Amino acid sequence: MTTPYEQYNNIHEAYGRIIKQGSTAYVVGYDEARQVMGDHKRFIKDYRNLMSDRERIMTHLMPTTFDLLYDNMLSRDAPDHTRLRALISKAFTNRTIQALAPRIQEIADQLIDAFEGKGETDLIEDFAFPLPIIVICELLGIPTQDHHKFRSWSHAFIGISNEADPSGNSLFEFVEYIGRIIHLRRHDPQDDLISRLVHAEEDGQRLTEQELFSMIALLIVAGHETTVNLIGNGMATLLQHPDQAALLQHNPDLIDNAIEEFLRYEGPVEMTTTRYAAEDVTIGDTFLPRGTTVIVILAAVNRDLQTFAGGDTLDVRREQNKHMGFGYGVHYCVGAPLARLEARIAFNTLLKRLPTLQLAVPAAKLSYNDSAIVRGLTRLLVRW
Repeated sequence: MTTPYEQYNNIHEAYGRIIKQGSTAYVVGYDEARQVMGDHKRFIKDYRNLMSDRERIMTHLMPTTFDLLYDNMLSRDAPDHTRLRALISKAFTNRTIQALAPRIQEIADQLIDAFEGKGETDLIEDFAFPLPIIVICELLGIPTQDHHKFRSWSHAFIGISNEADPSGNSLFEFVEYIGRIIHLRRHDPQDDLISRLVHAEEDGQRLTEQELFSMIALLIVAGHETTVNLIGNGMATLLQHPDQAALLQHNPDLIDNAIEEFLRYEGPVEMTTTRYAAEDVTIGDTFLPRGTTVIVILAAVNRDLQTFAGGDTLDVRREQNKHMGFGYGVHYCVGAPLARLEARIAFNTLLKRLPTLQLAVPAAKLSYNDSAIVRGLTRLLVRW
């Protein structure tokens, strides 16, 4: 089966390292991506920094549901980005994340216990989705009975068609729900991340109401969506490469290499969120005038054959794997250590407990969601 990721293999030769379409530039070369993502002064995330003072004032006078949910670290520049990242980084230190390992292992085993005797399952529905959503919801302090709501809300957030919500009310419901949680934690703090965000200070400043909503929305979506698709895409890829699966089963010490290779070969994020050229810039031989919309196509960058020898081949033994599956530069994913830990436990547990795991449908029938940014399977039917 030829996946969209495999179609990127020869894109560099066919179209060049940067593809310009009108006022938008798509970066597909690895070196060019490092230049763009590593230069947070000439390539900015907040389009308002291109506006006049009057235009900026007008945008602040008309906040929308979009602003409440999307005005987060991913769309901010320094000094706001620095302040927001400092607040959340305290909750994602390596020590804090490693302390979660026993609980994540417990969740993984409980999920497999529920379907192991059936001989077949949808690995997305019964494992890849619930594992990270339980973890992030427990971290945030979301009541257990509400965990199921977050799949449709998350899909609405990242633009995946939601058949269960044809009226498109998911985002409004999400805002109302998070508003109630914030109100409760403001008056009755608990030992959870939302309480700490509500009452946190950095340099004497607290998060504004809009920043709170956006931060919590980002943590819920990024805190599980990436991991869902890392597990789903990785396992689907592994099951289509039985030699690699056997190698990993017989050499479990390769698990960390394998996870990095899954992130590179068919990672969960197809492209970055938008950047803007803050001034006239030339990258390689491509001129980008001020205001150009710049999007890095991670799927192509991570298959760049000039950077990755045999980049169109899955190799769980690959070392020095400097992929950009979690981004690069100041916007590098703050939750990457948690995603890696969840993936390590997920893959190890699945391969150990279900050693004869295989696809239950032909690979050609695997279907992916319709999000422009996040790439993941709608279902992953397996048997053992």
